[in-house]
Amino acid sequence: MIVRAYRPADRAAVIELFRAFMQELTPPALEAEFRAYVERAIREELSRIEHYYGEAFWVAEQEVVIGMVGIERHTPETAELRRMAVARAARRKGVGRALLAAAEGFCRQAGYRKVVLSTSELQSPARRLYESSGYGLVREERDAPASHKSAGAGLTRYHYEKML
Repeated sequence: MIVRAYRPADRAAVIELFRAFMQELTPPALEAEFRAYVERAIREELSRIEHYYGEAFWVAEQEVVIGMVGIERHTPETAELRRMAVARAARRKGVGRALLAAAEGFCRQAGYRKVVLSTSELQSPARRLYESSGYGLVREERDAPASHKSAGAGLTRYHYEKML
């Protein structure tokens, strides 16, 4: 497995990974909300990774794309970790940690002092990864609004940060 910079040729694989990952998370009662969220995220972000993330998006590859992560600039000192996803068959094998290390390494080189992220109540394994990697919970957001970053749908979002 290697972690490397995203290339435009990865677009279809990244979108496919995102769709599969979100399908796994979708509660049956929230299918319509998640479908709308997935399409909005693809339209506003994942179909234009080069413009949205610039050079700050990576994929994990093992013959095919098995993971992804991006960094979005918030301020000159703060970056947001985004779109961390690992294919089901590749989980619990260090892929997420390798992606996280690549993203944090980029942040340090770019001069960021803090990394922030958010995840939903549906992603307990992600929360454990972040907490074991030094991220501290700073707040919970009940009933987060829908956007290209969140499905909304009454779910709780957990906001974390880590000083570099």
